[in-house]
Amino acid sequence: MELLIENLLAPVMILTRISAFFLVVPVFGWKSIPARIKVSITLLITLFFAFIIPVKLEDSQVTLLKAILLLSNEAIYGFALGLIVSLVFSAVRLGGRIVERQIGLAMAEILDPLTGERTQPLGSLMEMVFILLFLSVNGHHFLLLIISRSYDSFPAGSIPTIPILTTGIIQAGTTMFISGLKISAPVLAAFLVLMVVLAILARIVPEMNILFISLPLRVGLGLLMMTIFIPFINSFVSEFADFMNKLLPI
Repeated sequence: MELLIENLLAPVMILTRISAFFLVVPVFGWKSIPARIKVSITLLITLFFAFIIPVKLEDSQVTLLKAILLLSNEAIYGFALGLIVSLVFSAVRLGGRIVERQIGLAMAEILDPLTGERTQPLGSLMEMVFILLFLSVNGHHFLLLIISRSYDSFPAGSIPTIPILTTGIIQAGTTMFISGLKISAPVLAAFLVLMVVLAILARIVPEMNILFISLPLRVGLGLLMMTIFIPFINSFVSEFADFMNKLLPI
């Protein structure tokens, strides 16, 4: 039994980290992708990394309990790295939701075909545009590079450095909120100007129904600003790689 565990432990450890990473990370973790395709991709990537990543165990005698602990360590690494990527990836959707609340479309919900969750249409549209741009520049190769580099900093079989991983997750959450505000900043500035103009009109023409007039103006201005802004999402794709290099503990 112990001989079988020793022979299978190395590839299973690699499989555990890769599976945990892809379970959380966007694109690969979508519910719209069939489970067979996910399993096939994970096994192929594991097979590739098993030949190039040496797995050295300090103790030659590996018991079943120790094997379970080693696999748990690999799962922690994979989940932490995937969560960091997912948080930064969600900045575009967060920016879209901020804009939607300003426009007044927060109550409009659709079923996201990618994740299978209820979401707002504008945020989903911005995320889809970002994903297409991300994949067009071979962003999926960058995700594979993250896995490869993680074995240089956290070799297979090492004890998880929880403080470092926790710091990376916290910084990724902070980056998500800051980037979301930056993405929605032009629209927020336009709405601030609109509110000032409507306030002046309310003082000049008191009999005007400002609430009735503001609703179509908010929707029209919001959609116009988003139409102008969507092409600039391409700049966030390059910033995404820079954020990952700074935030990932690798």
